[in-house]
Amino acid sequence: MPLNTAILGCSKIAHFHAKAIQQIPGLNFTTVWSRTPASAQKFAEEFGVKVYSSIPKMIQAEDIRMALICSAHPFHADLAIQAMEAGANVLIEKPLASTMNDCDRIIEAARNTGRKAGVISQRRWYQPVIRMKKAIDEGKIGTPSLGTIQMLGWRDRSYFENDAWRGSWETEGGGVLVNQAPHQLDLMQWMMGDIEEVFGYWTNINHPYIEVDDTAVALVRFKNGGLGNIILSNSQKPGIYGKVHIHGSNGASVGAQIEGGSMFLPGKTVIKDAPRLDFWTISGEEKMIEEWNHTDEHEFHSVDSMTWYFKQQLEDFADAILNDRQPAVTAEDGRKTVELFTAVYRSQREGQPVKFPLKPENFPEDMDGRI
Repeated sequence: MPLNTAILGCSKIAHFHAKAIQQIPGLNFTTVWSRTPASAQKFAEEFGVKVYSSIPKMIQAEDIRMALICSAHPFHADLAIQAMEAGANVLIEKPLASTMNDCDRIIEAARNTGRKAGVISQRRWYQPVIRMKKAIDEGKIGTPSLGTIQMLGWRDRSYFENDAWRGSWETEGGGVLVNQAPHQLDLMQWMMGDIEEVFGYWTNINHPYIEVDDTAVALVRFKNGGLGNIILSNSQKPGIYGKVHIHGSNGASVGAQIEGGSMFLPGKTVIKDAPRLDFWTISGEEKMIEEWNHTDEHEFHSVDSMTWYFKQQLEDFADAILNDRQPAVTAEDGRKTVELFTAVYRSQREGQPVKFPLKPENFPEDMDGRI
């Protein structure tokens, strides 16, 4: 029997999730909830589902087993907790939350209720990323010793004005670190391992009409002794350039450009450039990169790339519910990303490296080191 599924929050990205759900026979998209009733009604009419004004009533009345949280980041925790306490498992759009305190509330609620909680990181299902992780896990580069991520892109004024919550500490929780970079931050830690300490800076270069960061840099020391470098910006015209490179102790390296071409703007544009390997020096495999990229690009363009990778993760999460296992990307994984970007904010505040693990702060006037 298909799992009854609901969406909480009618953001632009929620439309892609709804389309992905409808492609999965094991899921039955039945209901939607939003803080804005008019948005919920419009969304419901588009996808032929019911509208509820109460999350607990919706989950209990419709026997919702799986709820996708697609609201603005600072509201993730409250919605996820309500859903889990009412009986649903929750898959939350990135980032898991905007603060570590909210992450811990979500994780605690999952433990107390026995529900599954995961976070969206669909780029783990990109074929070039899968190739990189497999090579690392098989020891082909030795110990991951140096990881670099770069994401240089552009967001103009219309992007921030398109949604009232964007660009504010209170309603977005941060800028490039919180909204655009979680995928890259997740992939770095997934491949390099746990973090020992971070030293970072953030700034706002050319977006004076928003409160939050548009650029950030950081140095990372990992627990395995490896090092990392992070460069992120929404201040570089005209398009996007995003790469993840991992260099190993035996001198071999693997890397991919996972973002390229025009900027992706939910509801306005689509991702046109396929992710591709751009660095591969494993002995005996150096010449495979061209063949792999040809295969991977064909796969990317043979599917609806805007929903296909969401579909892979949604299927994994549904299977985790049905077979009582952990999903591929857990809430704990999502917390690691929030801990990393929080460390950058706190490092600038304190003017020194920040040691891990970080302790959650709950000081509204400081917002975990952001202000």
